[in-house]
Amino acid sequence: MGTFEAIAKHGGHEEVIFCHDPDVGLKAIIAIHNTALGPALGGTRMWNYKTEEEALTDVLRLSKGMTYKASAAGLNLGGGKAVIMGDPKTQKSEGLFRAFGQFVNSLNGKYITAEDVGTSVNDMENIFMETPWVTGIPKDFGGSGDPSPYTAHGVLMGMKAAAKWQYGTDSLKGMRIAVQGLGNVGTNLVKYLAEEGASIIASDIDPVKVKMHQATYKIDVADSDQILFAECDILAPCAMGAVVDDVSIQKIKAKVIAGGANNQLAEPRHGDMLRELGILYAPDYVINAGGLMNVFVELEGYSHERAWDKTRKVYDNVWKVLEIAKRDGVGTHRAADRMAEARIQTIGKLKQRHQGKSSRNFTTLREVNNR
Repeated sequence: MGTFEAIAKHGGHEEVIFCHDPDVGLKAIIAIHNTALGPALGGTRMWNYKTEEEALTDVLRLSKGMTYKASAAGLNLGGGKAVIMGDPKTQKSEGLFRAFGQFVNSLNGKYITAEDVGTSVNDMENIFMETPWVTGIPKDFGGSGDPSPYTAHGVLMGMKAAAKWQYGTDSLKGMRIAVQGLGNVGTNLVKYLAEEGASIIASDIDPVKVKMHQATYKIDVADSDQILFAECDILAPCAMGAVVDDVSIQKIKAKVIAGGANNQLAEPRHGDMLRELGILYAPDYVINAGGLMNVFVELEGYSHERAWDKTRKVYDNVWKVLEIAKRDGVGTHRAADRMAEARIQTIGKLKQRHQGKSSRNFTTLREVNNR
């Protein structure tokens, strides 16, 4: 499939920018999906993609997901994403991220970047040297730092809502919860779950992380290729996407899937299959919106307390999705899309008619905050 055909397949993107600087080894793609609600915000992922086509597919899917995530979270932001092709363990450099920052800067605030898989707060600092259009920068620079604790807190809140719906209680004490992936989000989620008194089983492809968490939180450990099928009340995918597919869906024993990974369904039809099987799925872009909420607060002038309060609203957002799914007789993934699309259509029309407070220009906000 050609480049233009791939972009058309994923539909509706406003801009797709290919960034290349051979002097520093930069090959990146920025995808801006929709800016009806505000500037496109989404993290920069660095991954050792097998092909350029694979990278393009990933950034197109992720950027569209960010549009829906921002809308469902009630934020005045659009959806965008960036991917850098390369091994994050061996190919990072100051020059690479500063060159990428120059490409971000050339978009004049239409796209705002942040941390994602394979990138860190330090990488955001290097980008910040070239552009103000980056969030999740170190606290010393007036930013909020690592957004993953807020993402994980939002997942916890959404998990509680899903548990309330499925099991009649939002207390996670004593519940058996399987966490796939012990990256930044998974690590923080395990910490919060331990504080809630949950019984935790976890896995990660890095055995060092597994041993560390086992010692710290007294968790049980599963093999990475078996964690999805563990005997548990709630399954929390917190690694890469597309984990619910034709093969895995038949083996999942949990009655709730509520985790922080993006694009957990391999295809939308798998959400329909989960509904038929009686498995409640908390849609990924609704439940993992805590990090986006946090960096949105950073754009306005950061407050930890306000960011923490915003992530608590993930509970209400997941509950609204469940109510729509019940009302319309559809899977929760389709209910989430309907909720997001309705807001994009309504607020987008209002913005076209009147540039009011809800459509404030973040250029002004960021410039003021950087003076």
